[in-house]
Amino acid sequence: MMYRPVAASLVALSTLLSLPATSAPVWPPAPAKLMTRWASDVSTTAPLPEYPRPQMVRANWQSLNGMWQYTIKPPGLTEPPKPYDGQILVPYPFQSALSGVMKPWDPTKRLWYERSVDVPPKWAGQRLLLHFDAVSWQADIFVNGQQVATHRGDYDAFTVDVTEASKGTSFDLAVQVYDPIQTGGQPRGKQVSGSFGIYYTASTGIWRSVWIEPVGPASIDHLQLHPDVDNNALKFTVAGAGTDPFDRVEAIASSGGKEVGRVEGPVNTELTIPIPGAHLWDFTDPFLYDLKVTLFHGVGKADEVTSYFGMRKVSMGKDDKGILRPMLNNKFFFQIGVLDQGFWPDGLYTAPTDNAMKYDILMTKKYGFNVSRKHVKVEPDRWYYWCDKLGMLVWQDMPSSDLGGDNRLNDEQAVEFKTELKAMVDGLSNHPSIIQWEVFNEAWGQHDTIPLTQWLMDYDPTRLVDAVSGFHLIPVGNVTDKHDYPGPSSPTPDANRMAVLGEFGGITTEFAGHTWVDASQTVGYNKIGDPSLITTGYPALLQKMWALVPTPGLSAAIYTQLTDVEQESNGLMTYDRLPKMDPFVVRSANRVPSGTPGEFIQGDAPDVTSPATTPPVPGAK
Repeated sequence: MMYRPVAASLVALSTLLSLPATSAPVWPPAPAKLMTRWASDVSTTAPLPEYPRPQMVRANWQSLNGMWQYTIKPPGLTEPPKPYDGQILVPYPFQSALSGVMKPWDPTKRLWYERSVDVPPKWAGQRLLLHFDAVSWQADIFVNGQQVATHRGDYDAFTVDVTEASKGTSFDLAVQVYDPIQTGGQPRGKQVSGSFGIYYTASTGIWRSVWIEPVGPASIDHLQLHPDVDNNALKFTVAGAGTDPFDRVEAIASSGGKEVGRVEGPVNTELTIPIPGAHLWDFTDPFLYDLKVTLFHGVGKADEVTSYFGMRKVSMGKDDKGILRPMLNNKFFFQIGVLDQGFWPDGLYTAPTDNAMKYDILMTKKYGFNVSRKHVKVEPDRWYYWCDKLGMLVWQDMPSSDLGGDNRLNDEQAVEFKTELKAMVDGLSNHPSIIQWEVFNEAWGQHDTIPLTQWLMDYDPTRLVDAVSGFHLIPVGNVTDKHDYPGPSSPTPDANRMAVLGEFGGITTEFAGHTWVDASQTVGYNKIGDPSLITTGYPALLQKMWALVPTPGLSAAIYTQLTDVEQESNGLMTYDRLPKMDPFVVRSANRVPSGTPGEFIQGDAPDVTSPATTPPVPGAK
């Protein structure tokens, strides 16, 4: 069922879909060890049918998600092979159950995808853009047998103009994928060829949505949105494609259908829309403004997109004791968060449905957390859209390039890391929910820490930057960050860096029938043999953590973790998303005690419907 977004520019999103109304057959997934209840909502004709890019929506588009052909070949082919070996459901990764394949991946081979694409006749005469939301890791794109592009990177979206190669009303689309996983040194997070310990099954190939849309000779390439809370204004730039210096843009900000500000000016130039008496965005009141942007080229309208933005400010300041603290909209409030790895038993890197992604965020709120640390993975835009809309702050990790230790990347790998770091920041920078970047997790692939962190602080001064979460700490950035299991403990803030506890806790137990491996093979940090005791340990941890806020001056803490992941079983929920800890108990422990410095914005617990098969939660109230 299509969601109904809060922003007026997205209300009619369901009418934009070029896919038929679905009474589609359900795709038979491969038999995974665990499946979520959303797997039954996945169909062959309309998997993940929502528009993939909520902050830049066009009225005409066509999803290419669905059944593709696939084959596995050795390297060296210069054109798409024939015939193909079988079918795969895009955009679920090759190794996932929902793809229908679920086979191990050989990093020495190449994975080929192929499908035919029908172009709506009404799009004739326009440029045709082909969008890939993410492909892991190197993608060579072929249209009618001709290679038209190559892209590297697991986590960033890319666009290919296929106008010349795709003449006519249909074309053949093929993608060759090279995924070296841990043998290549590229940013890959926790993906490995064989799952073990705290590392998990890789997601090879197309793992986010694919779609096409038509544009004119001149079009809007992307938007850069920068809220200026102190001056009640939105600063923004419209980057154009195929534009000339005389082209102009008009931007209209509105709320509830009522215009609140507009401006007109040249393309590729920073403009400012006044937002009088701006309604600020925060965790309890995630207020979003609608934005309509129109590009004028020559004598007429060339392109139009709808978007949204939130007015919020992230900064640092000292409290009345002179301790450096994080500020949201010029106020210090404590950040209590949870580590979220974004893996799924049936889809691996890819959530089965949009509702499944939304559920994780709602449960994070129901547990009383106001921050999600997205751990060494970058999600699809729609995950951040739900954080924007529902009110969830995000610490965004840069995916790591190595398993750990002191293994330094070579020069080529270091260049690739910075390229993908910049792509991550560029792709996510408009989301108000993201308040902090994490450059390195612990010492995994750590290199050039000072220049990379300083570069990022200069490149995006609107957010905080944590150089290293964990250890091998270097005095650079806005944060000093330690990990302590079970903990808690706090680093000492200094004149330039606030103190955070980037990971702690890890209370571990298993629920029979909801584990990826036998209980004897599970791993965790703080194992409790009796599941009935799992909730009682959490309040004790939090009581110790709150005592660290006044002295030495802890400003944030991230609990490990939201869900179990494969053999790691220290989640608040099982891997298939059944609650292990009682939300009432966890939420109560997460409330800031009276007299603790700063504010704590928690908000109302959302109403989240649990599956009928949810086991009893020990100590539930």
